[in-house]
Amino acid sequence: MFKLIGIAVIVAGFALRLNPLLVIVSAALATGLAAGFDVVAVISAFGKAFNDSRYVTVVWLVLPVIGVLERAGLRERAGEWVSALRSATTSRLLGLYFVVRQATAAMGLTSLGGHPQMVRPLLAPMALAAAQTRYGELTLAWRERVRAMCAATDNVALFFGEDIFIAIGSILLMKGFLEQNGILVEPLQLSLWAIPTAVAALIVHGCRLALFERRLARALPHGAGTDEGTRP
Repeated sequence: MFKLIGIAVIVAGFALRLNPLLVIVSAALATGLAAGFDVVAVISAFGKAFNDSRYVTVVWLVLPVIGVLERAGLRERAGEWVSALRSATTSRLLGLYFVVRQATAAMGLTSLGGHPQMVRPLLAPMALAAAQTRYGELTLAWRERVRAMCAATDNVALFFGEDIFIAIGSILLMKGFLEQNGILVEPLQLSLWAIPTAVAALIVHGCRLALFERRLARALPHGAGTDEGTRP
């Protein structure tokens, strides 16, 4: 049981609000030492795990590119482009993004979207520009609410779309868990049953976006919102 000391380290570290990376590394070191490995062996295991999964970290190479594009005016250009579309609204834009994000996630292309590479540099500025074109200058509170809805749209679309892809980790995890409990299912069956859930998520979030647009229109008729953004 002493080998489970890593769990206690994680709980204590998160309870004390320490750096998550430091907590995880400390928990891994504690578990390895408790299991009888020396420090060199534990560090070697870290290196082997990183080397075996190095393709996962390739996606982080896109972050410097996004930073350079933002510095060159990517967010401003995205906002200007949407401002020129008079029919664009925040709910329509996010609804379209939801459909595209969910469809690509269902095909296993989960890295096409995401907060650092899509929501922050493109989606949020476009949604803010659409709202400001229709309702005028937004208050700080409503700007944050629009950004939050952009992030939620990406999260929900990815969460309910990726399970349709047969080779995603969550499908394999569910298959393994069910097999351990004597229930044999094929990954294709799990993927097919994820489709109705994804459709339901699309409908529910579409209603959320419509209600959000209505609250935005009531609170900020032509930029008449309050500084605190306290109105619903």
